[in-house]
Amino acid sequence: MSESAGPESPGPERTIVVVGNGMVGHRFVEAAVDRGLHSTHRIIVIGAEQRRAYDRVHLSSMFDGVGADELSLGSPDLYDTDGVELRLGERVSHLDTDARTVHLATGEVIAYDACVLATGSHPFVPPIPGTDAPGSFVYRTIDDLEQIQERAAGSRSGIVIGGGLLGLEAANALRLLGLKTTVVEFAPRLMAVQLDEGGARVLRAEVEALGLEVLCGQAATAVRVGADGGVVGVSFAEHPDLDADLVVFAAGVRPTDQWARDAGLAIGDRGAVVIDDACRSSADGVYAIGEVACHDGRVYGLVAPGYVMADVAADRIAGGDATFAGADLSTTLKLLGVDVACVGDAHAVGTDVVVSDHSRGIWQRVVLDDDRRVVGAVLVGDIAPYPMLVQCLRGNVATPDDLLGLLRPSSGSTGGGVCDLPDASGICSCHNVSAGAVRAAVHEGFEDVAGIKSCTKAGTGCGSCVPLLNELLDGELVSLGRGRTKRLCAHFAMTRPELFEAARVAGVRTFAELISRFGTGRGCEICRPTAASIFASLEPSYILDGEWAALQDSNDHFLANIQKDGSYSVIPRVPGGEITPAQLIALGRTAEDFDLYCKITGGQRVDLLGARVDDLPAIWAQLIAAGFESGHAYGKAVRTVKSCVGSTWCRYGVQDSVQLAIDLELRYRGLRAPHKIKFAVSGCARECAEAQGKDVGVIATERGWNLYVGGNGGMRPAHAELLAEDLDTETLVACIDRYLMWYVRTADRLERTATWQRKLPGGIDYVRRVVVDDELGIASELETDMARHVDGYRCEWTETLASPERLARFTSFVNSDEIDPTITRVTLRGQRQPAGATS
Repeated sequence: MSESAGPESPGPERTIVVVGNGMVGHRFVEAAVDRGLHSTHRIIVIGAEQRRAYDRVHLSSMFDGVGADELSLGSPDLYDTDGVELRLGERVSHLDTDARTVHLATGEVIAYDACVLATGSHPFVPPIPGTDAPGSFVYRTIDDLEQIQERAAGSRSGIVIGGGLLGLEAANALRLLGLKTTVVEFAPRLMAVQLDEGGARVLRAEVEALGLEVLCGQAATAVRVGADGGVVGVSFAEHPDLDADLVVFAAGVRPTDQWARDAGLAIGDRGAVVIDDACRSSADGVYAIGEVACHDGRVYGLVAPGYVMADVAADRIAGGDATFAGADLSTTLKLLGVDVACVGDAHAVGTDVVVSDHSRGIWQRVVLDDDRRVVGAVLVGDIAPYPMLVQCLRGNVATPDDLLGLLRPSSGSTGGGVCDLPDASGICSCHNVSAGAVRAAVHEGFEDVAGIKSCTKAGTGCGSCVPLLNELLDGELVSLGRGRTKRLCAHFAMTRPELFEAARVAGVRTFAELISRFGTGRGCEICRPTAASIFASLEPSYILDGEWAALQDSNDHFLANIQKDGSYSVIPRVPGGEITPAQLIALGRTAEDFDLYCKITGGQRVDLLGARVDDLPAIWAQLIAAGFESGHAYGKAVRTVKSCVGSTWCRYGVQDSVQLAIDLELRYRGLRAPHKIKFAVSGCARECAEAQGKDVGVIATERGWNLYVGGNGGMRPAHAELLAEDLDTETLVACIDRYLMWYVRTADRLERTATWQRKLPGGIDYVRRVVVDDELGIASELETDMARHVDGYRCEWTETLASPERLARFTSFVNSDEIDPTITRVTLRGQRQPAGATS
């Protein structure tokens, strides 16, 4: 390796050439300017793309409506700084390390005193026929994504070659573009590098639940090309051909190191420029950082180590002695809505501590060495323990004796959260920001995430630490006796409860007026459905009329739940679980007529699955004729009221639980809320309806009803808490009215009753004072709101069938009357199920 010559002497003739303007190259320029190198050197940045550096980590957010310009990194003023020159759309053709010159494709030759290679990597495309045909893409740049969007506009299906991080992001992009998507992975499981077998299995189940098909252990042999020269599918070595209108290759990357090879620089066994701890290559004055650098035999594919390398290279050129000592590969990801985290070595061998709950999509495996130190972990579905496990790995904190308590904390557990981390613990690995630095920034007056970012740079890299920043910031402000204003999203500087009150008091019932008066921009996937829910709670009406239709979540668009194969499920309401023989026969006849799969749900309703969207009106016409109505299984609303048979049949029953369940379900049916709500009524203390695991649970006593609130299942099961005892029916209903409407008004978006209730000051005692004792004096108002909902309720499917205009939306394709040909079915356990289903 070359020796550092120390700081360069001042003079405008001294030049630093940065080859590459990706995330790591951009970080080097920031670090160089921070160290004043722009005043002693001329910094020339060569970028092959026409755009300046942008956030490649969040590239897929373009399919969520984020504009390309919003992905730009840092301030554009950086490249207007005296001494910094950015050249976009230019390519390097040759590097002459003897003459210390960089040759551009235009013929220009630039002499350098220091050259920083930040060329990153390029997509690997397997050497098979057809990869250059129209409709074949890679997934790497903004231009790539824009071309995929353009092709997808006239397509129905797509195939992604590659089941790693990038492949799953590409698959999600195609899904969001409305394409039936198949992911093909050569390895036997998804994300084979980052996940163990258990984690990959849970991830695959979650991916398939979104409607994506997954093929593992398969190798593509050719991209099939049609008569017009465009892509029509893919052939495989050991699997039947698949049809597709486009193919995306996301099968890994290779270091962009050809110039370095041609220049004679030392190259690693698997490519990339070999560097020492100072990020110097084998040639004098040449540094390599990021994915084009090989340190100690390893090429790092994460942005955080690249940022550290950028800082080291800038420091060395400025005469410092910073070193790069490697980095662990701990990281958090969100793939198709699934949280994934890896700590240390995901495939480490040692003593395993495993939490596996496939029914809820959770896999947690921590590996300990002989001294009970964490050496690796894989977390899927619930990654809350990640911050503490990383600190255990790094030796900043001792591994807890009760490791299971860290992974699955009970209500009485203490410690283990972000706020419990010591000051030395790292929060942002991209910029090496510790918990102590964040706390210090809060004490200096930075009381929101934007301020923390500007002060410490935490959260400005890959962004995965932003949730940790939020939690640490909240905890520190609480310790100081202060709070902070939270935003619903980038378009509303209000929480959901604040926005609810603004709409209620101002009488606003359209999103256009709401965002005009209280927000900015055009809205997003967070605030638009939230507004739709608020409007539905304030004014019962048909949710797909006018502007409201464009605000709904995907399921509400068709008043049905979309399934993994693109079909829909139908769940009519069965109040209290009571159903007549005639209605049972009608359900069976409808299932036979439309070849639907039948399943009794956990909420004692009949689920009919496998319906095409164009069949939904005909199915509901039969069901409504038989006396059924919408069960609102597709909405964030009151779902079911489960009941036992009660005193009518059971020898232990002390009250008529069935009648009460029917009355409650008919009263609260269709009530839109921040999250789904489930009830149960048990006819005695034996609790056969499991009422204490529901948002609202009622248990009969000899003297009336006991009311429990705030229980739920899901990712974080919670036991309901006793609110009031021995209530008569009229008082019981009044208390439930107040509780539900208070929750609807004040809970955050997607916040279950258990979480909302736990966060209230004083918990259940405060709930009791407000709901039962009317401490806030709002009981009458809440009851009036509920009465308005009850009086205004209408079955959405009955309304739909009565309107030809409303029925027009129920087609597979907006420009054709054809049915969707991609939905295929197989017979399993005597019923028709989606193709690929297994017992």
